[in-house]
Formats: sequence, structure tokens, C-alpha cells
Amino acid sequence: MSERRAPAIYNIAAHGGFADALAQGLIDRFAKDVFGLARGLVILPNNRARRALQEAFVRLSEAGLLLPQMAVIGDLELDESIGVALDGGELALDIPAAVDPMDRLLTLAGLIERDRAIRGDAILAKDALRLAREFARTLDQLTVEEISLAELRKTEPESLDLSRHWQDSYRFFLTIAEKWQQHLDQLGRIDEASRRNQLFNQISQNWRASPPDHFIVGAGITTSAPAIARFLETISFLPAGMVVLPDLDMIMPDDEWDLLGPFKADPDSGAKKRAQETHPQYHMKLLLDRMSIARAEVMRWPRTGESGAAAKRSKALSNAFAIPKLTARWQSLETNERSLAGVRTLEARNSAEEAQGIALLAREALEEPQRRVAIVTPDRALAARISAHLERWKITVDDTAGQLLSKEPEGVFFLALLAALADDFPPAELLALLKHPLVEAGEGRLAWLEQVRRLDLLLRGPRPAPGLDGIDILLRDPNYRTETLRKAVQPWWSDVRKRFEPIAALPSGKYIWAELLSAIRELANDLTQGKIWAGPAGRELAALLSDLESRSELGPSTIKSPELPGYFETWFATISVRPAYGGHPRIALYGLLEARLQQADLVICCGLNEGSWPQAVTPDPWLAPMIRTSLGLPAQERQIGLSAHDLVGAMGAKNVILSRAHRDSGGPAIASRFLLRLKAMCGDNLKEHPVAASWIRAIDHPDESTPVDRPAPVPSRAQRQIRMSVTQVDRLIADPYAFYANKIMGFASLDMIDADPSAAWRGTIIHDILDKWAKDDNYDPSGLKKRAEDFLNDRSSHPLMRSLWAPRLMQGLRWIAESVEANRKAGRVPAASEISGKAEIAGVKLSGIADRIDLMPDGSLAIVDYKTGGPPSNRAVKEGFNLQLGLLGAIAELGGFDDLAGQATGFEYWSLAKKSGSDQFGFVQSPTKGRADNIIAADAMVDHATACFNDAVDQYIAGNTPMTAKLHPEYARYADYDQLMRLEEWYGRTALDEGGHE
Repeated sequence: MSERRAPAIYNIAAHGGFADALAQGLIDRFAKDVFGLARGLVILPNNRARRALQEAFVRLSEAGLLLPQMAVIGDLELDESIGVALDGGELALDIPAAVDPMDRLLTLAGLIERDRAIRGDAILAKDALRLAREFARTLDQLTVEEISLAELRKTEPESLDLSRHWQDSYRFFLTIAEKWQQHLDQLGRIDEASRRNQLFNQISQNWRASPPDHFIVGAGITTSAPAIARFLETISFLPAGMVVLPDLDMIMPDDEWDLLGPFKADPDSGAKKRAQETHPQYHMKLLLDRMSIARAEVMRWPRTGESGAAAKRSKALSNAFAIPKLTARWQSLETNERSLAGVRTLEARNSAEEAQGIALLAREALEEPQRRVAIVTPDRALAARISAHLERWKITVDDTAGQLLSKEPEGVFFLALLAALADDFPPAELLALLKHPLVEAGEGRLAWLEQVRRLDLLLRGPRPAPGLDGIDILLRDPNYRTETLRKAVQPWWSDVRKRFEPIAALPSGKYIWAELLSAIRELANDLTQGKIWAGPAGRELAALLSDLESRSELGPSTIKSPELPGYFETWFATISVRPAYGGHPRIALYGLLEARLQQADLVICCGLNEGSWPQAVTPDPWLAPMIRTSLGLPAQERQIGLSAHDLVGAMGAKNVILSRAHRDSGGPAIASRFLLRLKAMCGDNLKEHPVAASWIRAIDHPDESTPVDRPAPVPSRAQRQIRMSVTQVDRLIADPYAFYANKIMGFASLDMIDADPSAAWRGTIIHDILDKWAKDDNYDPSGLKKRAEDFLNDRSSHPLMRSLWAPRLMQGLRWIAESVEANRKAGRVPAASEISGKAEIAGVKLSGIADRIDLMPDGSLAIVDYKTGGPPSNRAVKEGFNLQLGLLGAIAELGGFDDLAGQATGFEYWSLAKKSGSDQFGFVQSPTKGRADNIIAADAMVDHATACFNDAVDQYIAGNTPMTAKLHPEYARYADYDQLMRLEEWYGRTALDEGGHE
């Protein structure tokens, strides 16, 4: 251009309603001719802004319009999308194509992985991928800021007094950057950021040489990159060009504007003042500086949208976000200058209440016809909660920021599949996979779930042997669970096992990448019958797998199975699934990027806590902050300023609600610095929403609540006529409700999946070892040691048992062997092991299993019960809460044990635990020996147990006594039925019962 004219650059304030104001201004200027708008080009920052402008044109057009062409500066093929301005052959652009983003990421990950391997510092595939992504981001920042590798090489980290870590990271970055550049040269490609720079530069050059004969508008663009700044500068000086900025602060005094920076270095000292990069207007000032345009040259856009707030709010927001050294002036502001009329706050106790309150406010706003609502939050978990609450009123809201693929059902299924594969099909991960809703969805789903539930019952308890073979072992074990259950599962499991065999047969340890991807895809397709690839999330997942398979030579050549879930989670972390539009037309849920340039009658800004809005600053793992500063790269804190600008833009609506929660999922939360600024300046002028808090408390809470009574069911006489074992008698006396739930209702407690070995599990194992030692080895001391060692060395035994409990187990069993041998020499002979007996006592058929019965020298019997932990106290036995030994003695005296009868005179607990005050494992305790006030005479033990049992039968079996929950809580220590009895809702608030126990 031979003659410089004044730039055509405009501003639409935050309260101006950007999309409507821009559309109306363009209609006023160019729509007089029916083709006037259609000949023009509007360049916007992103696709969401393009849609907002299209909707604004539709709202404002009365008889229809031919819309202008719209392009987005983020498009890779920007030269094609602005073709209306490049339709002349002399303006054709000749710029190398950009390298494919996935090719770039995989290649960088490979370079990092190989370089670390050469250094002898191996790195996981997921970490290499993560570092590659961060490397690409840093490299793009250098490219955008037009800083070459040559300039980077001139940096001397030693002179900056950096730690050894940062010096190594700097050199590593240079090494990878140089290798990457060589790779690009071989391909004849360039990076996306470099292509955009060249594209903007060449278009600017062409337009300056030959200005288009139609209007061009750059609207809503705030990126301060040098190439984009020159591009916008070119547009502003075109004969028919205009630049329209969003939310530029035209009210801020010039002296304050100058304090934002950036600053030039002092010519003498070389020192440079720090710019105010966290200020919401800093990047706008930097953009104008790079465009060589003064703020005074920016004009106000002639039109204003109808949904904006009063102009005085912009003044208040400008004051609120003043740089720190100027905030003292808040004290001298007039009341109306500190007022944010139309803005309310909402502070909930936690994130759940915050989501509930926002949904209620949105629901109320939609009662008014034509009113539009925008919910803005960077917290995706909070956004998901809000969407779920709105479904209460059948309001479907489009979350324009999308949901991470890892949170979608397809992503959850795929990660569950990888988790099962990674650890050789452990029970919890395998069951989670088989139960997933996408597996066998359709007519056969119910039958499939029935078999999965049976497998679930089989896998309860400690983890079996690894792999699919471990489950086969359980199904073949005649001593494991019931035969009926095992036989019901076996045919189904054989079919399921065949579906997993191809992937299980791959070489263990490290997988060949191409083979593994193919096997995973085939298995996922088989288990879901192809349904995993349907829908938006399924298509994203299919595209990812397809891209990885087609580039298998770029992926990790081999990968260890434990790395699989983490590797794909790293991929999923950057893939957002945006559902097809079709939600409620008057409500939208935005992330910060998507909310820019949008407008609504009510805007709810939520999640205003530190770490959320603004989000936590993520440090650059490659270049130290001092290196970034010396190069002129943006400080990481600049994101805070952008977040502040987003908040100011959102607060331009007529009605605004600012919400936060005092606690989030991580614990107590700190209010956002932005919200604290607004409160500090406005004081009492910034008021809370008058009724939102009460709505939150009322919607899910009744006006009055009915306290839960202590459960005390009264079963019928017919229901009480049941058999029981001696171990269940103690439960009947201490916790009648638990007995009722177990024996009468048939509710059996279940072990956890993949549980650590419990005391009951350890007891079962030790009882089995001792029983086989007695029956097969005839109590040979060496035989017991060998059986214990064989169990511990068995691959199927639990690793905790093999490592942590092996020493104490061996010591305890050695003590048992020595004690039995000493008894035999003294004439006390073991007569039976794990022997079952039954007898009818007080009209009840009572059964029991004695761990061991010894024949005493005088012909009487001694009842022995093995304990892996401490035995019950003598007091518990005397008070009638541990009757097992006495009742087994009663069964023996009644001839209930086959071929074994006589008077029971010995009653002993043999414990494998440490005795108090001793370092040795193993001791004997008997309720017939000890302090005189806590013992029962041996000849009275059977009578005492029988009498206590008769009393219990009279009350609960033959009688009509309610089966009260936790009747004697000090002896009802098991919590199997606490949830069923709703213990926490009544325990501790009930009065003393008749027995004097709480």
C-alpha cells in the first residue's frame, strides 16, 4: 500500500453481545444489496464462534439472508476455506503440506524412547507419549512466537544458574528437535504451526499487493501470535477490511494500560520489568502492539446486541481486575462504581449441591419463553453432574466441550479390556469387563449376566492362580464352592475362554504392537458384537485404533502388558467426544474455549475455585521458566489472564450467577482469585442469590424425617423351625437379627472380589492342612511341615500367604506338631479330625464339626478347636456367648459323632497366634482353666452350654421373641448384615434395651 490510512479496527465490549452486535452491524452495512453479504468473508477464531454468528444472522434476518463465507483461523486448510478471497490464479498459495498430527506424535515418542534407551534410562511407552505431546506443545510455542532453533541454541543454561536437571532437559530438547527437523526435511513436510505462519504471511503479502474487491472481517480473534497480528493488521488496512475485537477495555486509563507491559529492557542494566501477564487485558495489549495500532485508534462498533448488560458493569469489571498496585483505589470508588447489578453468587457446601443448584436455576430460567441460558465451566465432572440433574426434567443439554473418551461407555469398556489383559485376567478386572453393558447386549444379555453372576460367586475371596488357567483350576477343584455352581458355569466358561484364547496366546511379557492391536480390536468386536464402534464415542475409538494400526511401524515396537491401560489412557486424555447437536434449543453447556463470543440472557459461571477457574498452571517439562523468559516465550501464568478474560466476557450478559463449592472431590476448595477480587471490591454490593441455597436444601430433603427404629423382626413359628450349627448359636444369642437374615431369610454374606486373605480364609486353609495331615500322614511331624511347604510353594496360593504369613504359619504348625507328639507320648491320642456330628437338643437338630477330638488316658474326650487368631475370652464363654466347645461336647456325649462317644472332660482352643508376653507362636487356652471368677468347671461345661442353648431355643425358636439387631453389640462384632439392618441410621440413638445393652 502506497498510502497508509487509518485502520478499520473496532471493539465490541463484553456487555455488547458480540455475535448479535457483529451480525447486526454487518447487515446494516452490507445487506442493502441482496448479494452484499454473500460476497464477503468473515474470519473467526473457532468453529463454535462460527456457529454462534450463523445463529445470530438467523435471529436477526427478517426475510432471509445469503450469509457471508466464514473461515476459522485454526483450520489446517485455511487456504481452501478462504478461497473466495483467493479465487485469482495469481493469489494461489504454494506452501508445503503439514505433517500428520498423529505421525508427528508417534515419531516424537519413538525418538524420545530410543534416545532414553541409548542413555540407559528406559522409559515407559505412556511416558514417552506424554513427553512427546509436551515436546510438540513447546515446539509449537517456539514456532508461533517465531523463535528459531538457532536462537534456542544460543541460550546458555549455565549462565542462567540452572540446576543440572534443567540443563539436561534443555540439551535433550535440542537433540530431539534437531532429529525431528531432519525427519521433516526427508519427508518434505512442515509442522502445522509453521504452515499456519507461512499461510498468514503469504496471504497478508498477497492482499497487500492486490487487495480483494469485497469486504473481509477478522472478528473475535484475540490470539497475539506475531503472524496472526500481522494478518489482522493487513485486514485492518484493506480498503474493505475490518477487524472487530472482543472485550477490549476501552475504559482503562492510559497510564494503567501502559503498566500492563510488555516492557523493553533497560539499555544500561539490561533489566526488564515483569509484564502483567495474568491481567485479562494483557494479551489484548500485546496483540495491538504487534499490530502497531494504538488503543486510541480502536473505534466502537456501531451496533450493540440486545442481550448485553448495562455499560456500567464494564467499568466495574475494569476496576475489579486492576493490577495489584492499583487495587488500593477501590477504597475511593463510589458505590455505583463498585456495583455489579444483575450479578449474583451461589456458594454450595460441595460440588454435588453446586450442580443441583445450577440445574434448578437453569430450570427456572427456561420457564420464561425465549430466554436463553448458558452454563460455563472448565470442570468437566461438574458439567456431567449438571447434565444429569437437568435430566430430572427431561432437559437434554449439549455439552459443547464434550466428554473425555475415557468417560464414555465405549472408552470404559476398552480400558477394562486392557486392564484385564495387562494383569493376566485378574478376577476384578475380568468381571468388570464381562459385566459391561456393551458386552453381549441384546436378547441374550440376561442369560449372559446370569452366568457372569455365577462366575462372580466362584471368584469371591482371594485371587486364584494367574491367567485363564487359574479359573480352570477353580472349576476343577472338588473342594471349592459347591459342585452345582461349578457345573453350571463350566460349559459357559469353556465358550468364553475360547474367545479370549487368541489374545492370551500372544507372547507374554512384551507384545508385538501390530499383532496386539489386531487382537484387541477383534476381541472387542467379538464381545460387543460390533456395538462398540457405534455412536460418536465408538467412532472416535475406531478412528484411533485404525490410525494406530495403519501406523504400527511408528508405534512402540514392543510393549509390556502392564503398560497397556496407561498408554491408551494417555491417548484418551486428549480425545473429547462431542455428541451430535439435538439438545434443548435454549440452554447450552460450554467449556471456556467454547464460551467465547457466545451470548445468552442468563449466564451461570460455575466451578469458580482455584485449580478449576483459573485452572492450575502446568509447568513445561522441557524448558526451564528462566529459559522461556529469556527467549520471550509466554509465561505459563498467561493462561490465568486468558481465564480472567473469559470470565469478563461471560459476565457481559444481563443476568449472571457466579457459583462455587466449598468442597470438591479432593477436599476443601479455595475460592477463585477472580471471585475474591469481585467480593473484595464490591463488598455487600455483590449479593448471593436469594433463594438458590434454600432450593438446594429443599429439593431432595423432606420437610420432616421419620427416624429408623432398631430392626426387630418377628418371624412366624413355622419359619423358626430350622436346623442350625453350633457356630450359628453364638450369632443367635449375640445378634438375633443377623441369625434371622442368614438362616431364615437365606442371605449369605459374600467375600470381596480379589480380597486379601481374611481370617476365615486363613482358617480354612490351615484347617485343611491339619485335616490332611491327620488323615493321610497320621500326625507324622515331618508330614505337617512338608504339607505346609507344598502349599506355600504352590503357584495358586496367595502371594501374601507365601511372603508375609509364611514364617508365623510355619512356627505355629511346628508348635502343633510338637504338642500333638508330646500328648501322644503322655497317652493322649488324637481320635478324629474335622469330624461332623449331629444331635437333637431342646427339640432342635444341632450339627457341628470338631476340628479335633482326642481320646484321654482315662477314656474321656477332649474337644479341640483350632484358631488362627486369638481365642474367645473365658468371660465370653461363661456369659454364654461362645458355646461351641460345650455344644460339641454335648453332641459327643449323645453319640452324635460316628464311632466316637464318651464323656467330654477337655475343652481347648489351640491358637497359632502369639501368646501375650511371649515371642513364640502357638498356645493352648481353655475356659476351664484360669482365674476362678471366669472359669467353668470341666464337668459343668456341657451342662452350662446346654442350659444357655435351651434358653436361646425357648426365646427364639420355640418362642415368639423379636430378633433384635445387635442385641449384645460387644459380642456381635461381625458386620456382615450391618447395611441390611441400616445400622448407622439408628445405632447410638436408641434407648437401652431390656437386657441393659445399647
